[in-house]
Order: sequence, then structure tokens, then C-alpha cells
Amino acid sequence: MTSSARHPAPLRIGTAPAPTPDGWPLHDAATSRQIEATAASPLSPHTLMQRAGLGVARLAQAVAPHARRIVVLAGPGNNGGDGFEAALQLHQHLHRRQHPSSRDVVLHLLDSGHACPPDAAASRQRAQDAGVPIVQGLGDTDLDHADLVLDALLGRGLSRPADGAMAQAIRQLAHTDSTIPVLAVDLPSGLPGDTGALAPQTACVRARWTLALLGLAPGLFTADGRDHAGEVWWDGLGLDWHDTPFASHAPAAWLHTGRHPAMAWPDRRHAQHKGSFGDVRVVGGDRSMAGAVLLAARAALGVGAGRVYAHPLDPDAPHLDPVHPELMLAGPPTPDLLAQATVVAGCGGGRAIRTCLPDLLTHAARLLLDADALNAVAADTTLRQRLRERHGHGLATVLTPHPLEAARLLGCNTAEVQSDRLHAARTLAADTGAVVVLKGSGSVVAAPGQAPWINASGNAALATPGSGDVLAGWIGGLWSQLSGGTARPDAAPLWHDAARAARHAVHQHGLRAEQYRPAGEVLIASRLVPSSGS
Repeated sequence: MTSSARHPAPLRIGTAPAPTPDGWPLHDAATSRQIEATAASPLSPHTLMQRAGLGVARLAQAVAPHARRIVVLAGPGNNGGDGFEAALQLHQHLHRRQHPSSRDVVLHLLDSGHACPPDAAASRQRAQDAGVPIVQGLGDTDLDHADLVLDALLGRGLSRPADGAMAQAIRQLAHTDSTIPVLAVDLPSGLPGDTGALAPQTACVRARWTLALLGLAPGLFTADGRDHAGEVWWDGLGLDWHDTPFASHAPAAWLHTGRHPAMAWPDRRHAQHKGSFGDVRVVGGDRSMAGAVLLAARAALGVGAGRVYAHPLDPDAPHLDPVHPELMLAGPPTPDLLAQATVVAGCGGGRAIRTCLPDLLTHAARLLLDADALNAVAADTTLRQRLRERHGHGLATVLTPHPLEAARLLGCNTAEVQSDRLHAARTLAADTGAVVVLKGSGSVVAAPGQAPWINASGNAALATPGSGDVLAGWIGGLWSQLSGGTARPDAAPLWHDAARAARHAVHQHGLRAEQYRPAGEVLIASRLVPSSGS
């Protein structure tokens, strides 16, 4: 998305060109402060805060044009200063109308006696001089007649969970979610911007919209962020993504939106044939779990892999898939076949997958480990070592754990993984030399030594048995096409194709869920299987 010197109205995430074909940079709090300082240095004092307030006011008018009473909650920091400026802009707009008494703006200040920073103090004075009603604190009934609430309490100023009157105000605001829409300034108050992870019982605003100012916080898009941020908009405050304040600071992560898949994925040429798109071999499906291997194999076939073989571990499994007779069912693959294939292992693997893993880890040219294969590796130090050695032998690997499987691999608990999903994915990628897909809300795709990507698609419909098997096959099917028909760029690292396939598969998998269940209702996993190379 772009923003010009004339400071246009904010643009919603996903509605304008991104800095890259795939997505947007995400910056942690420390880098965001540096970006802000760099952006502010050539400008007159208070300019950025005034631009921020104008952007918030414009978005408030756009999303709630008929609001008659707007309540602004301002905290003691610069986020509160943005709220003062927004209140000033809305107050002036309303009082320029023919009947100023028909609408009003009230600002509630929750500063706990703390002095405002200079910019925020100046904005507070501007609002006060303009006649904006300012009330100290927030009473139990002060939100009862509001049509819109602006949350400018904490933003990125959060260094620890809120307490006292601030926590009470956040809880009060959170309880209005279903009746009064909330527009959060920069971040929903209480949400950690770097991680999006909320500790149990932590107070956090649940916004309908969030306007991110200058930088986009990773926490808006993963862990608890998507539930609390609502629809995310971005305002560059007069800067373009390619301007110095952004270009001179590396992002903590990237938001993958997949807006331009044709630019990121090769077209099929007329002279190509099925051998051009690689072989996928899916190993899994122990007794009573044969469906898992079929779901993965069908997904690989549906996204366009050249030939797909299912290798069920249940000796009594059927030898034909009646839904997709194009699939070939076979016994255990030999080392020479593994060396030419993209192998997806572990879907419904049960205990039987353990006996297959030594050969798979040693011989598979491209290996995706899911589900029971991950648990077997986590429990066996010899297998862990073989996994690490693959990278040194020029063999690429993808791991697709959910948080519990990731915790087993990292030797910690699920809460630790979820407390910082980006860190967990980066750590696991560095430890194993593999591309890691940490599944969950805002799935994270991490490759060794690179900034991770957060996926922007999907919904709660994916929380259903078998959806992970479909995703594993989807990744394998895309990966096989890159290996079979498209060479990696010169000097590209070993994991390049694996990471590319993983990012796009995760995104397309999420879009499929949105297509069938837009509101996130229960979805049968087999509905996720694509019918063609979509």
C-alpha cells in the first residue's frame, strides 16, 4: 500500500499494491520506534501525531458515518496523543455541521496521574483549547449511549499487562464488543504487538477495526491478534513503504497475503507433461487412519503434482481410491524412488511411521514431516540427528507442526510456543535446518536465517480433523512442481523452493476455508481438497 505526501485516507490491508508481490513488512516495537524517529526528524514538531489523529478521524467517519456519540478513550502516552488529535478532528468536523448539537465527541482520559510525553501534551492542549469535552476516568455507564468508541489507551506503549483503572477500562471496553463497535488506534489495548499472545485472564480490547500507524505489528496477525484486531487498516502518515524510514530497517517478519500468485508461481507451458511437475509419495495411514494418507495424496494431486503415489502403512488398506482413481497406491518406496520424489510422511502414521523414518530421512530428496512423524522425531534423538544432517547433505525438509508438536520438538510446553510463535518457529528452523510451518491462527512459515512469514488467510473452519493432512499434501504438491519443472534461482539457498511452496500452500489452504465457510463454521476436511490446480 502507498501513502502520499498529501496524506490520503487510510487503505485497508489487501486493497492496494504491497511492497512485494507477496505481502507487507511487519516491525517489532523497537524497530517501530526507530522508524517513527527517522520519519519525524525532518518534520515540524507534532506533525506525525497530527497526521495520525487525522487518519483515525477519517477512518472513524468512514466505518461509522452515522455515529451520533463518539467516545474517545485516551491513555497517558503517545497513543493517547493520537486519540486527542482524533477527538479534536471529529469535534471540529461535527461542529462545522448545520446542527452541532445532534452529535458529540467526549474524551475520557485515563492517565493515572502520569505526565504526558511532549507531543501528547501538546495534542491534549490543542483538544482542550478547541472545546473537546475531557473527562477524567471512565464510569460504569459512560459507554452506554456510545455509537463508536476509539481505543487510544495503550497501543504499542504496553510493556506489561495493564492493571488498576486502566485494566478495568479495557475490560469494560472489551465487554461492549457485541453492542458498540470499537476502533483501535495502532493496536487493541492490551495486545502485545510483537507476539499477539495474551496471558490467561489478561485484559485486552476486542476491536472491530484497527488502524495501524506507520509500521504493522506482527502481533496483529498471529496468536490472539486476529481475534482482537478485527479488520486491520494501515496509514503510512505520508510515507511510502520504500521511503527511508521503512527501507532502512529490516522487518521482524512478513505478512503473506498472496495477492499476486501469478507473479510468484510459474505458468504451465504447453510443451510440459506430467513428468515436468514431479512425483509426490505420501507415506502414512496406519490402521484405522487410512483416510489421512488419502486426504494428503488427493490434495497433492489437486494442486497439480505430476504423479502421486499413496503408500498406506495399513497392510489391509484398499488398493484403489474410488474418489480419485488417478492416485496410485503402492507398498513401501525404495531408496531410489525416494531420491527422485517429494515425500510427505506422517499423516495418520501412528506408530508404524517410526520404522519408515530412517530411510525417509536418509534418502528422500524433499521430505515433509507431519503429525506422527514429528512426534516420532521428537521422541528419538537418533532421528533428530538424522533430521539435522539432511541439510548438510543437500536434502531439503519441511516440518508442519501444530503448537503441541512444536513444543515436543523444542522440549518445552505449548504455552511457551504460543507465547511467542515467531520465536518458536525461528528457533525450530535454526535447530533443524528445515522450513517450519507452525500452524495456528496466523500460521508462521520460517526458514533458517530468514525473517519468518505470517499467513493472512484462513479462519476457524480449519480447526477440523484432517485439515492438516490436506495442508501437508498441498505443500508437497506445490513443492514437487518447483522441483520438477522450475529451477531455483542462481545461488538460491537449499530451502528456497520449500519455503516458497509452504507459504503459497498455507495461503491457498486458508482461502479455501474462507470460500466454503466465510464465517468459520465447521468444515469437513475433504471439502478443502482442491479439484484442480487452484
